Amino acid sequence: MKFRSLLNVTVLSAALVVSAATYASARADIVDTAVAAGSFNTLVTAVKAADLVDTLKGTGPFTVFAPNDAAFAKVPAADLEALLKDKAALANVLTYHVVAGKVLAADVVKLTSATTVQGQDLKIAVKEAVVYVNGAKVISTDIETSNGVIHVIDAVVLPQ
Repeated sequence: MKFRSLLNVTVLSAALVVSAATYASARADIVDTAVAAGSFNTLVTAVKAADLVDTLKGTGPFTVFAPNDAAFAKVPAADLEALLKDKAALANVLTYHVVAGKVLAADVVKLTSATTVQGQDLKIAVKEAVVYVNGAKVISTDIETSNGVIHVIDAVVLPQ
């Protein structure tokens, strides 16, 4: 009887190790994580329109300051529609939300700026324990993906 119990524990332990490994390898990339969240529909549409899907599914790591749908809703509809039709301008705006490397919330609070993939710097400020990126409030942090991290912001930030 002892042998059977030991065998069951060993099999269960092996199954847990395999399950943990499968979970770790199955973690989604930035794009798939944004799609699965359900609150980044406009961002995902924009990423597709700018042909940036393959980039954001790439090796990375990337840090994305991701405006949610409510943030995009603050942009006048005509302006957003025009931006979605101008691939170069759209790519310019979207890459302004991306920083090369994985910058977690603990790191962000130590920074005053971060250079974006677009080439310009984002200004980072901490006021009353809240992080702001170019004035946009960071409302959720450290959504880890297989190729980086997403921080949710409450506004679309624009390059100069």
